[in-house]
Amino acid sequence: MAPMTPSPALAESHRVRLRPVDAGRPLAWLARGGSDLLRCPLPGLLHGLAMAAFGAALFVLAGQRFWLLAGAFSGFMLVAPIVATGLYAVSRALERGQPAGLATALRAWRPDNGRLVVFGLLLALAGTGWVMTSAALITRFAPAPVNNPADFLRIVVLDDSHWLFESWLVLGGVLAAPVFASSVISIPLLLERRIGVLAAVLTSWRVVMAHPGAMALWAGIIMALTFAGMVTALLGLVVVVPWLAHASWHAYRDLVDASALPQRP
Repeated sequence: MAPMTPSPALAESHRVRLRPVDAGRPLAWLARGGSDLLRCPLPGLLHGLAMAAFGAALFVLAGQRFWLLAGAFSGFMLVAPIVATGLYAVSRALERGQPAGLATALRAWRPDNGRLVVFGLLLALAGTGWVMTSAALITRFAPAPVNNPADFLRIVVLDDSHWLFESWLVLGGVLAAPVFASSVISIPLLLERRIGVLAAVLTSWRVVMAHPGAMALWAGIIMALTFAGMVTALLGLVVVVPWLAHASWHAYRDLVDASALPQRP
C-alpha cells in the first residue's frame, strides 16, 4: 500500500518550525507586552476603550436579559483576538525598529488580506454558537427567570440544588478550548506570513500540543486578566486588552519560526 501523502495544508503547516519554550515562558510574554504598550500606548488604549465600550453597550442592551448577556459577553471574548490584529502589527513594527502608531494598526486591515477576514468570520460563528447554546441552557434549565446579574449569581452560580452553573462552565470550556488552540498563534501568523487559514490553524494546534504546560498557563493568565478587567466595571479592559494583544505577538514570535514562508509586507 502506498504511503498516504499529507494534505497541502498540513504540509504547509510543517514549513513552520516550532521553537522550544519552558512552562513559565508566558510571564516573559506579559513583560514584553507591557513594554510595547508603554512604548506605543495610543493604539492599544483606543482598542481597549473600544472593547470596554462594546461590553458596556451589551450591558445596556441586554441588562435585563442576563441569560443572553452572559453568553454574549463571553462569546465576544472569543472573537477578541481577531479584533486585536492591529496591535500585533504595532508590536511587529516596534520589534523591527520602525515607526509605530495608530496608522500602523489600521493598515493591518488592508483589503488584500482576506484570510484575516475569513478567520474572523469563523471566530464570529463560534461566538454566535456559544451565545445561542448559553442562552438555551440557562433559559431551559434555570429554576427561575434570570433577568440580571444578581439573578444569575443567585439562581445559577450559588444554587447548589442543581448542576446548571457547572454544566454552563463545562460547555463553555468545550467550545473555548478548541477556539484557543486554533487562534493562539494563527492570527499573528496570518498577519506576518503568506499561509492558508487551515495551515495556520493546524500550526496553532501543533504549538498547543507541543507545549501543553506553557499553553495551559497562558490560557489561565488570559482568563484571569480578562476576568479582572470585567469585574472593574469593564474599565480594566482598557489596559488588559492591549496588554494581552501585545503579549500574544511575543508568544507567537517565541513559539514558532515561520521564516520558511513568504513574508507579507
